[in-house]
Amino acid sequence: MKIIIINGPNLNLLGKREPEIYGSQSFEEFFERLKQKYNSIHLDYFQSNVEGEIINKIHEVGFSYDAILLNAGGYTHTSVAISDAIAGVKTPTLEVHISNIYKREEFRHKSIISQACIGMISGLGLKGYELGIQYFITT
Repeated sequence: MKIIIINGPNLNLLGKREPEIYGSQSFEEFFERLKQKYNSIHLDYFQSNVEGEIINKIHEVGFSYDAILLNAGGYTHTSVAISDAIAGVKTPTLEVHISNIYKREEFRHKSIISQACIGMISGLGLKGYELGIQYFITT
């Protein structure tokens, strides 16, 4: 099984940015732990602050991977293009958010990408990524 985690803008700052919301662990540290725990599957990670690069990565893996875990960051609420990219590939995509987007500013309550995703995990911290992996390996 091949699963990729794709993180969008500002998620490269995890561990430094707003630790009261996002925690104090870097995503790279967390991802290394995930790879050790789920060593029987192929896990990849990609992060970009650039919308087009995220779309290109979805296109690149969207016909050869078994699953995509996508935290589109702020693009969740603005990017029709990322939603279209998800809809245009065959690989199922699960939307992940570290914070509970419904407990934040009003504009974060609307996800444009949700309609193209199979589901959403929101508000469970980094544990949401792990739960997403568990979902895909048991489905």
